[in-house]
Amino acid sequence: MVTMNSNPQYDSWAKIYNEYWGLKYCQHNLPPFEKLLQQYKILEGANILDLCCGTGHIAQELIEQGYQVTGLDISEPMLQYARENAPNARFIHDDARFFNLPPTFHAVISPSASLNHIISIEDLQKVFMQVHDSLVVNGIFLFGLKLEDGYKSWNGKIAEGDVKHDFAWSCRYSHNLKEKTGEFTITIFQPLGGNWQRLDINNVVRAYSQAEVIPALKNVGFTDINVYDEEGNIANDQCNSYAIFSGRKQS
Repeated sequence: MVTMNSNPQYDSWAKIYNEYWGLKYCQHNLPPFEKLLQQYKILEGANILDLCCGTGHIAQELIEQGYQVTGLDISEPMLQYARENAPNARFIHDDARFFNLPPTFHAVISPSASLNHIISIEDLQKVFMQVHDSLVVNGIFLFGLKLEDGYKSWNGKIAEGDVKHDFAWSCRYSHNLKEKTGEFTITIFQPLGGNWQRLDINNVVRAYSQAEVIPALKNVGFTDINVYDEEGNIANDQCNSYAIFSGRKQS
């Protein structure tokens, strides 16, 4: 496995993700994945890889349902929280594009649109290849992505934030229609050396289309590819904001 350094793009807001977003995303995003895991007969005791696991809230929920869970994330501070939130899971610090794990997983999931942080289809296909190689034969890959219209509601206003006696933060969202990208800027204020210091963290995410994602899955060997809506029901070609994709490893 490649030795990794910490990733400042995500490390600096691990505290915010853990306190404000991790549980919320789990409660909102996991239910359709639970439904699909059951549909694909990924039952209690199965070995699941939670790809881009963040602070481990999803891993803990799956552990409580009887799954064996490994979480993988590029941010070591995120994983420090994950180890506290899901003490019975295994966690790995690695890059989703380059990890190398043996084919032991019955399912790989990525429920929180984390793969939109991969901003080129070439790199996204690298992720698909590593996932394919980590699955057992007939293993299932389930992941959520924001599609072409997924970031149109990001209009530049401050949408979230909080102020405490020793910490303050806000998050602003914007959308680039031409580039099909979104950007969220997290601004953090915290005391340092007697003065309040400001830190701005810019994060770019890219929207994809079904016409890009499905061929990329096929290119690395996935078959039985399906597209679902945010509730886990089969979607049609008009699903342009968010979709859950599934693929099966045949050999």
